[in-house]
Amino acid sequence: MPDILPNLSLPILQPSQAQKHVTHNAALSILDALVQLTLISGAETTPPAAPTDGMRYAVPAGGALEWAGQSGKIASFENGAWTFYTPSEGWRAYFNDTQSLRIFDGGTWIEVSSAQFENLTGIGLGADTSSAPFTAKLNAALWTALYDADGGTGDLMQTINKESAADDAGFVFQTDFATRALLGLFGTDNLRLSVSQDGSNFLDGLIVDGATGITEQPNLPRFSGTTNFDNFGAQGAWIKIAINTLSYNDQAAFDATTSEFTAPVDGLYSFGGHLLFKRDQSDNARMNIRLVKNGSVQVPGSFGRITSNHDNELTFINTHAVIPLVAGDTVELQGKFGSESGYFMADETTFFGYKVG
Repeated sequence: MPDILPNLSLPILQPSQAQKHVTHNAALSILDALVQLTLISGAETTPPAAPTDGMRYAVPAGGALEWAGQSGKIASFENGAWTFYTPSEGWRAYFNDTQSLRIFDGGTWIEVSSAQFENLTGIGLGADTSSAPFTAKLNAALWTALYDADGGTGDLMQTINKESAADDAGFVFQTDFATRALLGLFGTDNLRLSVSQDGSNFLDGLIVDGATGITEQPNLPRFSGTTNFDNFGAQGAWIKIAINTLSYNDQAAFDATTSEFTAPVDGLYSFGGHLLFKRDQSDNARMNIRLVKNGSVQVPGSFGRITSNHDNELTFINTHAVIPLVAGDTVELQGKFGSESGYFMADETTFFGYKVG
């Protein structure tokens, strides 16, 4: 059995050894000197005039007095005398005089500087970097500006750069590593917000044109349509205006077979309608207009009437209202002739609506 251990040269107890406490205490002294190593300085060539127990130095080249011939070693003042230890490659020590952490490379104490953290191939916080060069697995993260009082500007800017317009730059939001939303510049220089239920098929909720700043909501519930035939209205009876020709119908919320809009989600909706008079037998028809929710409830603020004589294919009446709806509510456009029968003219009779909030 060896007398000392290979790394810190700790003496070990031998079988039947006398005065075991001496060997044990010597090992403790070495541990006390070298574990959690903090050195007062690595630049002093002569020992302090009045050292106290526990003082430790890295002896540089040119050590003098009690340090003569001990260059490169660690000097530790113990029990009134200097004891010297030879560091091994990889030892780490904190130097008080320079407030720096250093690593011994086998010949010199090298400061751990910011340069050693440049051009790294990966950083993992709580995780490995197999999925991305920078990986953090944690429950909270904070980016804060360096305040003016702390020597900063108080600003915080984060830049995400891509090589060309056709590339991607943005944020990917996932649930259990399945993508559910995107925010950024994906394939163009337009700002895009998209969502997905399967991680493969995406629906754009918002697109901001990079050239004009114009905002588009491609999947906003909205419609606009007309009727391609004259809707006849008997005197005194409300009729649902048949809207069977649609210029657009996002979310397929308008049903041309029933001429009704059905709210796909809760929200605030805006609707408008336009009716143009066409003569049946008299110009004294007295057009009325309104919006009706769920087949029977007149929408407040949507009712209107023309009380004077009409001009054939010229007299019109409009309505507009903003109303809250819950998913499943329906809205339709209705018209009525108060005094004589008439027609609501084809192609010029329109109905539109969209979600506003």
